Parts: sequence; structure tokens; C-alpha cells
Amino acid sequence: MIVPRVPDYGIRGKSGTMRILKVNRNDAGQRLDKFLTKAVKGLPQSLMYKFIRTKKIKVNRARTEEKYILREGDEIQLFIKEEFFDSPEKDDTALTAIKPKLHILYEDRNILLLDKRPGVLVHEDAGAGDNTLLLHLRAYLCQRGEYRPSDEQSFAPALCNRIDRNTGGIVIAAKNAPALREMNEKIREDRVRKYYLCAAHGIFKKKQDTLHGWLIKDSAGNMVDVFDRKVPGGKEIITKYRVLAEKNGNSLVEVELVTGRTHQIRAHLAHIGHPLLGDGKYGINREDRTRGYKYQALYAYRLCFRFEGKEGILGYLDGKEFRIPEEEVWFLKDF
Repeated sequence: MIVPRVPDYGIRGKSGTMRILKVNRNDAGQRLDKFLTKAVKGLPQSLMYKFIRTKKIKVNRARTEEKYILREGDEIQLFIKEEFFDSPEKDDTALTAIKPKLHILYEDRNILLLDKRPGVLVHEDAGAGDNTLLLHLRAYLCQRGEYRPSDEQSFAPALCNRIDRNTGGIVIAAKNAPALREMNEKIREDRVRKYYLCAAHGIFKKKQDTLHGWLIKDSAGNMVDVFDRKVPGGKEIITKYRVLAEKNGNSLVEVELVTGRTHQIRAHLAHIGHPLLGDGKYGINREDRTRGYKYQALYAYRLCFRFEGKEGILGYLDGKEFRIPEEEVWFLKDF
């Protein structure tokens, strides 16, 4: 909550009028400098750090430092010019005008699990317009009264993982800042297991295996190269797979990502001679398209939470597993 002016303090002049930012639940738990970067967008970082050092920015009327971790109820006093606060007003009406299109697999007070369909962008890009999963998520929560942009200083509902545009599957969304921080921490600690289904060309000699390799990303071409041996600049990749079915010279495969690199499944399977059906980037999909494979046959269909304890606001998810219904995985009909 922003208190725009506090005239009874009588603080005006070169430094401007004092403003107070009241730290709420979604603001708490982050560093002061990270919060100010989001809450006072007109304030350059170099000046922000200078103002903290020179006590023009205080917390609870006391000198502070940029790495101070905010707590709910803290008050940040800013003795800085009005111009730094100038920014367009946050408007809830933009989100109320969108008709949310979400496929919700699971929802509770802290998170949602969304079934992102192939063709849908996760985040914005230049040509996305309003057809992004993130924007529809925020519109959905805004219209349900669970998110009001005008009430927030540094938080907006966010996605904890991302999936390529032409891949389908489960995306985790956080409704509040504590849930976002905790889920991101669990993902970094490898406490969230992700499993994919894919349809690949050919019959695998080994029906189950763990693949090791090194990956180099070509950002300019938006592709990656996979090598069997360590190469300069390469990142290690580990891909587990098991064949579930075979039909018409193709294989239905379940994949578990031990490491999660860009295009890892697509590139790693193509590297061993089994490109995914419909994948024009790492295979030849001209014939696949005639068979209805408009997208690469890849779906993040299963998610397992292995938190090893019930502590934290998401502890209730420990041991739970979620799956996309088989009828929603579009290429399973061919097996």
C-alpha cells in the first residue's frame, strides 16, 4: 500500500515530499533493493543505492541497507522527488476485459496447475497480443477477486516453469509471493519431478535407458547441439526414458528430465536417431504434417511433488502426483 503524501511530517524541499510504502504479505520476504526496483519504477538503480546509503530511504524510520529482508508491516520512508514515482496508474479494467481461457488441472489457495495446450505462448513476445497463458492467468484471478493490480506494489501472479509454445503440458502458477518463492526453491532443489510423453520415429533398441550428453545452445538460431563427450561451453544433460508402446514403426515414450535444458528431450532423442513426430527443428516433419502432426508430439503430462517434509506453506503438496487425462494428450490416439 502506498501512502502518497504525509504532510504532517513537514518534509519538503530539495528531496521532495516523503512517501511511505507499507510492506504487505506479497512484498515481504524479498530484499529491499529488489522490492524498490519493482515498486518505484522511475528510480534508477544507481540513485536507489545512493539514497539508501545517504538515509534518504529508511525502513521503520531507521537506517537500512539494500540487502535487508522485508517483513510484513514494515514501513519504508522515501525522502525523494515526486518525479521518481511518476508512472502510469495500474488499471484493473484491462484484465476484466479478457475472457480467460484456462484448462485447470488443480487449484488451491496458493497455486494452480494449468494444462497448457500446444500453440499457446507462456509469456509475452512481440506478436503474442493477449493470447498468453500468463495474461489469462492474471485475468482469471483478477475477475475472481484474488488479484487486484492496483493493490499490489511488487507482485503479480506468476508461472514457476515454462513450456515451449508448441509443446503441451502442466505449468505451475503461483497466486501469491510466498507460494512463488517456495515453489521456485523446490524446483531448484529438484523436489518437483516432471514426466513427459512423446511420440518418436523408429523402434528403440533399448526399451529403457538413461542418456548422458552435453548441450550447446545456439541462441541466434534458437537451436541446440548435443554431443556425447564434454565440449567447451557445453552443459551436461541427463535424460531418462522408457518405451511404453510401439506401432507403425514409431514409439510412444515416457521421458523424465534429470536436467532441464532448452529443447533437451527433442534434441537428445534426435541425437540418438529418434526425432519426435512433428518436430521440424530437429527432424523432418513434412510427412508427419500430412498425418496431422501440426506440433511436435511432446506433452508434460505428469508432475510429482517430493518435498521430503510438510514444512512451509506448500507442505501439503508433499507426495502428491498430478496427471493430464489421457484423452487430452492429442497424439495418444495413434498408439
